[in-house]
Amino acid sequence: MLLLRKEKTSWFVVFCDYMWTGFLNVKVLDASVPASRCVKRCEVDRRLGTILKEQEMASLPVPSVQAMVAATGGADVPPRYLRPAEAVAGDSEAHIPIIDYQRLLLELELDRHGEESARLHGACQDWGFFQLINHSVPDDVVEGMKASIQQFFQLPMETKKQFAMERGQLEGYGQLFVFSEDQKLDWADILYLYTQPHESRNTKLWPDQPANFRSMLDRYSGAVKDVSDSLLATMAKNLGLKREAIADKCIRGVQSVRMNYYPPCAQAEKVVGLSPHSDAGLLTLVLQVNHVQGLQIKRNNRWLPVKPVPGAFIVNIGDMFEVFTNGRYKSIEHRAVVDPKEERLSVAAFHLPNIHAIISPLKEIAAHEDDGYKTLDHGSFMKLFYTTKLEGKSFLERLKLN
Repeated sequence: MLLLRKEKTSWFVVFCDYMWTGFLNVKVLDASVPASRCVKRCEVDRRLGTILKEQEMASLPVPSVQAMVAATGGADVPPRYLRPAEAVAGDSEAHIPIIDYQRLLLELELDRHGEESARLHGACQDWGFFQLINHSVPDDVVEGMKASIQQFFQLPMETKKQFAMERGQLEGYGQLFVFSEDQKLDWADILYLYTQPHESRNTKLWPDQPANFRSMLDRYSGAVKDVSDSLLATMAKNLGLKREAIADKCIRGVQSVRMNYYPPCAQAEKVVGLSPHSDAGLLTLVLQVNHVQGLQIKRNNRWLPVKPVPGAFIVNIGDMFEVFTNGRYKSIEHRAVVDPKEERLSVAAFHLPNIHAIISPLKEIAAHEDDGYKTLDHGSFMKLFYTTKLEGKSFLERLKLN
């Protein structure tokens, strides 16, 4: 967001990179911009006194797995990556629900509860996961985003390091959720960026190689957010809520994008690409970048591999949505495994309310029942999430009241 600070007769435009990370990164951008040109763009956050110290949110730096595999051939896996074999033993393939986005839109426009809306409601209640077909993201945007991600991870390591995570920040190239030197590590490298609202973007961490990466991510971000907003509107209707009950909390909502690179591993059965967890936000839209599968969901205490439908988004309910619905819609535990011979790539777009939203059961839902979850402001919720080791749904368990 933008704040104005006056010193004598000069106004300074200050960019506060607060958002939902919980830390503050202040930069003086321009000492000559007239205040009259900036007032309309300012958003004053009066809760800045509660912002966390930078180091409280930081993830410890770890070596690039991709570089390690390139240097050693991947035959030897360091002990920090090895886990018990049974922890990554998948089960039979999961046929999660498939939802047709165009049918949903038609029912939403006609303001009627049809078969597709009912199917979506059931998927959110019973699975917390579904595949979305016939979405509105143009093919050239989807394919362009895939190509940009693949090209980025094939860049020389020295080039990728230009976009590495800085101390106290969660954005950039590297890894997240590493809090100790003896913690088990994920077999993956990531590029993690804030994409919405626009002023949250730290463009120096947006790769300028390949040449169209930034423009493609910008287009992809906007198109995917539109899909998420429409899904949330239908879900609100399915829950018997007014559309604005959720939509108002998502005005200037937060979106971040995580691009994942999972190198092949000769001991694939002993490593994990992404530790078991549930996502923090409202909705996550995942796009499979190449043909290699690896996503698994936990259902009835069994790990089930997910086979992506070509061209579909895999959508999952996040922890905030479970809290909003007082448990009616549940976030689902999931993880990523790796392939012994081929690399795997994916991209996840996380959608959250705006930074002023209070995270608690919606009064329209919990009016005649006890709240099942604690009430937290946005920053406190995300601080807790980003300082909790990825370990199933342990984060959400800490928020339950009974």
